[in-house]
Amino acid sequence: MKLKEIDRTAMQAWSPAQNHPIYLATGTSAQQLDATFSTNASLEIFELDLSDPSLDMKSCATFSSAHRYHKLIWGPHKMDSKGDISGVLIAGGENGNIILYDPSKIIAGDKEVVIAQKDKHTGPVRALDINIFQTNLVASGANESEIYIWDLNNFATPMTPGAKTQPPEDISCIAWNRQVQHILASASPSGRATVWDLRKNEPIIKVSDHSNRMHCSGLAWHPDVATQMVLASEDDRLPVIQMWDLRFASSPLRVLENHARGILAIAWSMADPELLLSCGKDAKILCSNPNTGEVLYELPTSTQWCFDIQWCPRNPAVLSAASFDGRISVYSIMGGSMDGLRQKQVDKLSSSFGNLDPFGTGQPLPPLQIPQQTAQHSIVLPLKKPPKWIRRPVGASFSFGGKLVTFENVKAQPQQGAEQQQQQRPQHVFISQVVTEKDFLSRSEQLQQVVQSQGFISYCQRKIDASQTEFEKNVWSFLKVNFEEDSRGKYLELLGYRREDLGKKRIKEEKQESDFLPSAGGTFNISVSGDIDGLITRALLTGNFESAVDLCLHDNRMADAIILAIAGGPELLAQTQKKYFAKSQSKITRLITAVVMKNWKEIVESCDLKNWREALAAVLTYAKPDEFSALCDLLGARLESEGDSLLQTQACLCYICAGNVEKLVACWTKAQDGSSPLSLQDLIEKVVILRKAVQLTQAMDTNAVGTLLAEKMSQYASLLAAQGSIAAALAFLPDNTSQPNIVQLRDRLCRAQGKPVPGQESSKSPYERQPLAKGRPGPSAGHPQMPRVQTQQYYPHGENPPPPGFIMHGNVNPNPAAPLPTSPGHMHSQLPPYPQPQRPQNGWNDPPALNRVPKKKTPENFTPPVPITSPIMNPCGDPQSQMLQQQPSAPGPLSGQASFPQPPHLASGQPFHGVQQPLGQTGMPPSFSKPNIEGAPGAPIGNTIQHVQALPTEKITKKPIPDEHLILKTTFEDLIQRCLSSATDPQTKRKLDDASKRLEFLYDKLREQTLSPTIINGLHSIARSIETRNYSEGLTVHTHIVSTSNFSETSAFMPVLKVVLSQASKLGV
Repeated sequence: MKLKEIDRTAMQAWSPAQNHPIYLATGTSAQQLDATFSTNASLEIFELDLSDPSLDMKSCATFSSAHRYHKLIWGPHKMDSKGDISGVLIAGGENGNIILYDPSKIIAGDKEVVIAQKDKHTGPVRALDINIFQTNLVASGANESEIYIWDLNNFATPMTPGAKTQPPEDISCIAWNRQVQHILASASPSGRATVWDLRKNEPIIKVSDHSNRMHCSGLAWHPDVATQMVLASEDDRLPVIQMWDLRFASSPLRVLENHARGILAIAWSMADPELLLSCGKDAKILCSNPNTGEVLYELPTSTQWCFDIQWCPRNPAVLSAASFDGRISVYSIMGGSMDGLRQKQVDKLSSSFGNLDPFGTGQPLPPLQIPQQTAQHSIVLPLKKPPKWIRRPVGASFSFGGKLVTFENVKAQPQQGAEQQQQQRPQHVFISQVVTEKDFLSRSEQLQQVVQSQGFISYCQRKIDASQTEFEKNVWSFLKVNFEEDSRGKYLELLGYRREDLGKKRIKEEKQESDFLPSAGGTFNISVSGDIDGLITRALLTGNFESAVDLCLHDNRMADAIILAIAGGPELLAQTQKKYFAKSQSKITRLITAVVMKNWKEIVESCDLKNWREALAAVLTYAKPDEFSALCDLLGARLESEGDSLLQTQACLCYICAGNVEKLVACWTKAQDGSSPLSLQDLIEKVVILRKAVQLTQAMDTNAVGTLLAEKMSQYASLLAAQGSIAAALAFLPDNTSQPNIVQLRDRLCRAQGKPVPGQESSKSPYERQPLAKGRPGPSAGHPQMPRVQTQQYYPHGENPPPPGFIMHGNVNPNPAAPLPTSPGHMHSQLPPYPQPQRPQNGWNDPPALNRVPKKKTPENFTPPVPITSPIMNPCGDPQSQMLQQQPSAPGPLSGQASFPQPPHLASGQPFHGVQQPLGQTGMPPSFSKPNIEGAPGAPIGNTIQHVQALPTEKITKKPIPDEHLILKTTFEDLIQRCLSSATDPQTKRKLDDASKRLEFLYDKLREQTLSPTIINGLHSIARSIETRNYSEGLTVHTHIVSTSNFSETSAFMPVLKVVLSQASKLGV
């Protein structure tokens, strides 16, 4: 749509892209007159202000000139980095003169604005262009085949690109190449275009149409492809735009025939090579895709011809067109509404008449009534495709499992031919694993290893040694006791009570008391007097223990009473104990009461919490197993409800003794800051160890998970999943809970791992592909097939490959049953997977296949399969019936002992659900009827993207490369990838692919550590030179290594390393 408008019959030039704000310079056009027939000429500069809704452009300056212009360009020569008004305005005049103006002086209003002027040319200067690589070089063209190269730093003497072309003719167009700075092209109205090489100072090729009807009015180089250019024809008999490729200069590469009459000007967008502007005598301004010829946009113009059209360098969506009706219009190709333009025209017309009396009749005119068109808006649609500059250059999004999905629009390399130009540019999507909590993951892995190895005691000891606080040390000490013998005794020791120390003190005191004991010899007197002793004696002699005990209690002889009560029987002893406890008021009476009466609940409930250690020690010593946990919980609850934070944290020790995981989680959550991942890791470590201890010591069901514990375990699993540890997250997630968030998380984790969701194995997905109908083996001829990714799988001797469509999880451990006898009609374990269909060999110049899977190393015990002497299946037949024909007498194969061929028409990653089997037909077991293929985490089913993480089909263990040498592999692989992204010819790519495979020999030697120190040091020197892009130094080091080392030690990888270094130096990556 139209944005601005200038009423001038003039040539135009936009300010350079570095300049801000945007200016448009106009110079009075030669050989054209306006309606006033004025012969004056001027040079004006207008400012483009898109915030102003009006169509008028603000005029910044006007300079009256003595010349009219055929061509006007604005170059960035000597423009400063601040974007101040500078540069050079270069004009081509009528009389062979080239004039240099200073635009900053024109805007400032100075009179001396001309920098330099030369009248070197013959005839009018119709062609001018600035070299984008060296902005001080300007090419000009005029009559008599004159072409000059001007140096703005030395404007006095121009250069020529070579001898004049013969016969002499006018130069109508001239253009510098957009990729190679020393290539220049010129064109003449006769239809002949000449390409000049300034290094050789001669023309290198001439392009002309065989019809001899091309009158060149426009010439432009491809912005990206150095060998392609377009020529526009002004002849009404041949109104075309020809696209030429100088590598195939015998005929045009493509011809655009969108105009009905001759084309007057063209302009190729530097921001998007798929946008080519053209204006012609049919009064149309078209924006076309030169690669396809499709018209992407037609600008709404008037019926006047446009003779000059230009893109704005700074705003790629803006263009300007100068027409013969004396108007320069500024348009946007992004569309918009025309209502504002129509209203402006109405207001302009209304203001011209107004309510005045223009004819002197004495009566003013009535208000101007403009018919309003209701419900109709002039909406100008934008381009049919989004232009390149508004496409996202990069993008990123996080997905489940800590995956970061990114993409970038890589700059396209020059195409190698006309057919390859029509191919869609490959877009790369990168999926990477983001790990932000390395310490958290490391501790989580250690915890998993401890759980698997059952090394709880050593793990707790390491935690005790690494504890920063006394409380942390006590917690791990209490946890450790659970896995040791005599756990209650060890608990008492941790509380500060050792039975051995108390026993030593008691023995020492007994020894001291024994020295004062009277000897048990001689006679004694039995008193029967009337005092207390006599009464007690009488009661004892008569066997009346109750009276004797009462007399002792009355006389406060407690010890005698207890001893006599023991002799009197259990009932008397119990009565005596009660009377004793009622009369005694010592400090330890209540403790002795609890010990004797076994009433520990009262002690736990009523003891002072400052003596919680003593209370816990008493419970550990005397409580029965069935009441032990409840008493510990009760004491912990009292400590937790106390206001003292120190006592609240000690409640954790009580819960550890009780084995109460849920209350431990609640107490720890209150006492500690659980916001960071490491604090949550601290809690989970204690929870996991305590649950294992409870499982070992108390034989309780540890699968029961409380609400709070389930929430913490869910948070922990979410953190692990966010760091990419999907398997660990699934292992820590509680199973027997129905909380919606946990069920959802388990579902996502199972799908991310490619495992069936528990409880949903039998449910059928609504998007599952239906089985193929019998007799329809897949895509018929003429239908394109998706690319197939070949995967090689090897199985040790004696093991059978899984059926096609199945993925084997973990290690394959078949039952070591006796092998079945084989016969020519039976194929059991010897039936190999169906071989991949042979593809036609690539031509010598065909690009290599993009989707490659590196071959896996064959195990040492791999046995090659028996050759197949008959075809496995007919591509147009039923796969199941073909298989049954090859097993005419075989019984139904056992699960895991038959290998079913995969039809060749199924692409990789496409699930093969089998063929519907008729009733009564034997051969395929039911478990193989619906194989399941799981894709990458979050990936849809089908041929969408290549799997990011393929599930392992076998386990081939390799030693890891030592950490100090891992930089070698990273550096070499990164260099190969950079070379592959920069290489254009297939041969170079094949070399690099082969080098990437052969460098595996080097990595194997690094794993085995069989290389000599000299070679290792040399390889690290090469890696450092690669990081600094000093490939010549790397090649020198390479030569030194080869010349000073054993050839047999380096022959497997040093030659390909030299190839990679040479290609990197050649490509300049």
